[in-house]
Amino acid sequence: MRVALAQINSFLGDFSGNKDKILDYINRAANKHCELVIFPEAALFGYHPADLLERPSIVAAQEKLLSEIARKIPKGMGVLVGAFVKNKSGQGKGYWNAAVFLERGKKPQIFPKQLLPTYDVFDESRHVEPGQVAKNIFKFKGQKILVTICEDIWGWPRKGNPGFSSYGVNPLTQAPRKGLDLVVNLSASPFTETKFKNRQIVVGMTAKHFKCPMVYVNMVGAQDELIFDGGSFAVDAKGKVVAQSVRFEEDLNVYDLNSGEGGSRNLPEDPQEILRSAIVLGLRDFLRKCGVEKVHLGLSGGIDSALVACLACDAVGPMNVTAISLPGPFTSKESVELARQLAEKLGIKLFEVPITGMYEQSVRDFDKAFGEKKFGLHNENVQARLRGLALMAYSNRENSLLIGTTNKSEIAVGYGTMYGDLIGGVMPIADLLKGEVYELARHYNSQSEIIPKKILTRPPTAELRANQTDQDSLPPYDQLDKAVRRLVEGFHAPKTDVEKRVLSMMMKSEFKRWQAPPVLKVSDHAFGRGRRFPVAHKAGV
Repeated sequence: MRVALAQINSFLGDFSGNKDKILDYINRAANKHCELVIFPEAALFGYHPADLLERPSIVAAQEKLLSEIARKIPKGMGVLVGAFVKNKSGQGKGYWNAAVFLERGKKPQIFPKQLLPTYDVFDESRHVEPGQVAKNIFKFKGQKILVTICEDIWGWPRKGNPGFSSYGVNPLTQAPRKGLDLVVNLSASPFTETKFKNRQIVVGMTAKHFKCPMVYVNMVGAQDELIFDGGSFAVDAKGKVVAQSVRFEEDLNVYDLNSGEGGSRNLPEDPQEILRSAIVLGLRDFLRKCGVEKVHLGLSGGIDSALVACLACDAVGPMNVTAISLPGPFTSKESVELARQLAEKLGIKLFEVPITGMYEQSVRDFDKAFGEKKFGLHNENVQARLRGLALMAYSNRENSLLIGTTNKSEIAVGYGTMYGDLIGGVMPIADLLKGEVYELARHYNSQSEIIPKKILTRPPTAELRANQTDQDSLPPYDQLDKAVRRLVEGFHAPKTDVEKRVLSMMMKSEFKRWQAPPVLKVSDHAFGRGRRFPVAHKAGV
């Protein structure tokens, strides 16, 4: 039996468009003489629907298209497609996150997901009810097939398997081990730096457990903060990879169950190129799926905005990116010149909107209304907010989306101004530590100098007061990065004085992160949807 791995980019809620894409891939698989086509988890609905599942009419509209797909499947073919379906067992009121097996002229078979993740960005049990993997077995073309969905294969013991989930039960051990010819897994597994390797581990463990080949089909694309990198693959009974699909793009691969052979694709190996590809895909899909064509950003002459400008150009093309330089009373001529040089190298439009006049008038007005006060934090924030005012004015004037330029180290400690540099529609590098920002920037310069070298070597500064550098307010970035990684990604208690200081700053600035734009997630624990800390509390730190 020839199996097609249909790695597609689904659009959440676009059931008709997803249906058409599914049918297109079915026909393409038929042309490759495939008999079984496997799509990712929630391929028809898109992932994750979250509280869209509160509206039964939406789920019903998606379910109706399953029968239309079934009617158009070529004779002799079977299709496994991910969808959300009503639980009709009479045991609950919710839905199943299911793999639906379709054949032309036959009743659909439903195989629900059992393990429903509730950690990090996931909250599936809010609307979804568990099935039983042990019952998810069917026969097709003389082959006995076990169907699993994403998390169902991640119940192996945590010991020695960092990043694995702990459910107290592994549904795979409850399924019959003997007599299976194939295990399949439909996934919508978000990208992180460690996930690809861990997927290979759990799939290999599953194949070895059942002593049969396994096919893993993962979604590609992005939805809000989540990035799905694809990378679908198949392994033999010993866990060896025998078919490999691309990452960060749609793909149709073929695995021949009889010969044990499958298509092989070249994958990026450089960690920085993998990270760049992930963020570009995340940004491109965020904009495309929100109906945005043009973007802009404040270009300061610093490292963060320089990297975001490069990523934006890769995501939507230089012709759709605008940079705005916003020099204030403390902005150096060098910063303005570096912004200009970068804009020229990238081929993007650059406008200059000085804020000094607006700032000085604002200070005069405030002093007149409230009484004179010497220069302080309020003066710095007025400048940042005037820049935000200009950037948002451009959004309204030109129907362009503002991209934020904050990084993870700074947002962790609240080093940013609400309604100033923390505004925007999306923050593509807010899950990158400051050191990671520099590494990715150097990657852009690995072939030729795109980002002016001076941007990479000058001390980071917000230029909101005379002779200011970031280190006036923050620990050295190498120490700050290490602390953020331990406290945010590792959940460790603070040990050093720096870590205690960082944790205190982090707890006091939660209100800023609640109001920040969506953060593209690339680490195992990002700020955003997956981090639910309260604003008001008196917890010990």
